[in-house]
Amino acid sequence: MRKPIVAGNWKLNKTPHEAIILVNELKREIVDIEAVDVVLCPPFTALGDVADTLTDTNIALGAQNIFWEDAGAFTGEISAPMLKDLGVSYVIIGHSERRQYFHETNETVNKRLRAALKHGLTPIVCVGENLSQREANKTFDIIKDHCEGSLNGLSAEEMKKVVLAYEPVWAIGTGKTATPQQAQEVHAFIRQLLGKMFDVETANSVRIQYGGSVTPDNIVSLMAQADIDGALVGGASLKAPSFAAIVKGAKK
Repeated sequence: MRKPIVAGNWKLNKTPHEAIILVNELKREIVDIEAVDVVLCPPFTALGDVADTLTDTNIALGAQNIFWEDAGAFTGEISAPMLKDLGVSYVIIGHSERRQYFHETNETVNKRLRAALKHGLTPIVCVGENLSQREANKTFDIIKDHCEGSLNGLSAEEMKKVVLAYEPVWAIGTGKTATPQQAQEVHAFIRQLLGKMFDVETANSVRIQYGGSVTPDNIVSLMAQADIDGALVGGASLKAPSFAAIVKGAKK
């Protein structure tokens, strides 16, 4: 049985002061929940304060990106050792917004992924199609390309340490959501693909999150699907009541 995992991606939101307030509200709501792995991914500027506020809780800290070198002349980047020192244990890699706005590629995703694994961080690797690709019936082609390119060269043991997140880009921040059946269809495809890339045991062990306008209203029906193991939550993670409700709804 794969343990559900719910990660809140705060994106470019929350000052350190605002982050502390939100975390304290969340602690009151979900601190006793152990049936779900909960991860908060604030912006870099709030990581230290959130880490301190999460002390002695079951809630893990995640970052929204990582660079592939440990140190050097790379202005504006942040490395795995820096994140580890702040108490980070998860990192989102290859989010659709990174691909869209900052020209992230499968190759750079793969390099970031390897850096995360090298330093014992759990990568949350994002894959997904945009609206034009879905309408052109290219969903599975895009997913296959993202998975094969992003996960290139990994061993089965390394793959077991990775979390995947399926993001239908057309459903992010739009209020649109893939139906549970649409989401399950893609999640099942990803798991079958992992079976071919690695082996069935590895494929069955990997947790695959759904990320695309997840709300308290749709989390239960999404989690009822056989291959959906959690959620990568955007907007709804910025308010304690909605994120807490999603975490509670994720308990399969």
